[in-house]
Amino acid sequence: MNNMFSIGEISKLFQIDIRTLRYYDEIKLLIPAFVDEMTGYRYYSIDQFERLNTILYLKALNIPLKEIKEFLDDRDIDHILVLLKEQQRRTEEKIREFKQIQRKINDRIQQIEEAANVEELFQIREQQLPDRMIVMLKQKIHKNDNLEMPIRILENQSKMKSSIFLGQVGLTISVNSLQQSKFDEYNSLFMFIDPNIPLEKDIKPLPQHKYLTIRFVGTHADSSFYYQKLLTYANDKGYALADDALEITYIDYGLTQDASRFVTEIQLSVN
Repeated sequence: MNNMFSIGEISKLFQIDIRTLRYYDEIKLLIPAFVDEMTGYRYYSIDQFERLNTILYLKALNIPLKEIKEFLDDRDIDHILVLLKEQQRRTEEKIREFKQIQRKINDRIQQIEEAANVEELFQIREQQLPDRMIVMLKQKIHKNDNLEMPIRILENQSKMKSSIFLGQVGLTISVNSLQQSKFDEYNSLFMFIDPNIPLEKDIKPLPQHKYLTIRFVGTHADSSFYYQKLLTYANDKGYALADDALEITYIDYGLTQDASRFVTEIQLSVN
C-alpha cells in the first residue's frame, strides 16, 4: 500500500512503543487509517504524521492525553493558547513543589550530618536560632508514649499538604514544668514546616531568639538528665526561661536500627 505504514514501521520512525500506539487507537487519540480485516494489522497514512507529531510534542510538555485529544478534535489558536497557559500554570506549581522537596532534602542531609557529628554531642551551646515555624498538637504526652498516633492526628488536623512538613518532630515542656523539674510529661507535639509557604492560622512562628541547646544520644525517654543539666547551666549564667522547651528528634528508628546512634536535642529559649 502506497504511503501506508505498518504499526511496526511507525514505532521505529517515531521511536514510540507499539503498545502505546495500540493504546492511542483504543482511546481514539490516533486511529489507524486502515485495519486489515483478515490479519487485524494496523496501518497509518503519511497524512497522520502531523497528528502524531503534535501528540508527541504536547505529551513532551506533560499535557494529559485527554486534553491533547480535545485539542486535536477542535484545533484552534485560542484553544492551544488556553491549553499551553494551563500547562504553564501546572508546571510552575510543580516547580514550586520540587523546590520545596529540594530544600527539605538539603535540610535533612545537613541535619543528619550535624547530628551524627560525635564532637557536638553532650555539649551545651549558646545559640541564636533563626525564625522558624511549627504546627502544634496541644496534648499531654508521657515521655514513654508512642508518638505515631499524635503525629497522624496533627497532620490531619492541620489540613496541610505533607510536602510542607520538614520531617522533624518535636515535643514541648512548659516553663512551669521546667521550673518544677517535671520532665516526664510534655504539653504538646509539634512539627517544623517549610517557612516559604503562606502563613496559615494554625501555624505558630518561633521568632529568632537565644537558646541553650544540648544534643545527646538517646530518645525522649532519656532526656531528663539533660534538662537538669541545661537548667543548672542557665541558673549559673543568670538566664531566665523565655518559653517552653523544645525537644527535637534528629535520628531515631526511622533512620537507623542502631539505638546507639539515636540523637535528640533540647532547646531552651532564654533571656
